[in-house]
Amino acid sequence: MDMYKKSDDAIIQTIGDFVRHHRLQQNITQKNLAEKAGINRTTLSDLELGKRSQLITLIQVLRILNKLHVLESFEVKQQISPIKLAEMEMKKRQKASRQDRSTSTHKTDW
Repeated sequence: MDMYKKSDDAIIQTIGDFVRHHRLQQNITQKNLAEKAGINRTTLSDLELGKRSQLITLIQVLRILNKLHVLESFEVKQQISPIKLAEMEMKKRQKASRQDRSTSTHKTDW
């Protein structure tokens, strides 16, 4: 399925189908899912029918369905360039410095 070829409304319908599929797969009624998500049943019905909904509604529903992982591709991960990584490696300490024994404050009972 090529999402780039779909219209915005078709993508919204795909999201609604996803929600409905997983709700039914988990044997949850619209009423129960809506209550657990803190939304109105009509709002959930509109989402499943492919009507435009707020993003927060989708997040609340996905959370209850344990499907938030589908949003992981939105997470921006910091990547270090190979050059920056090499620079960081060069700056790492290579040896421990020698401690000056004359300034040692450690006393023994001997």
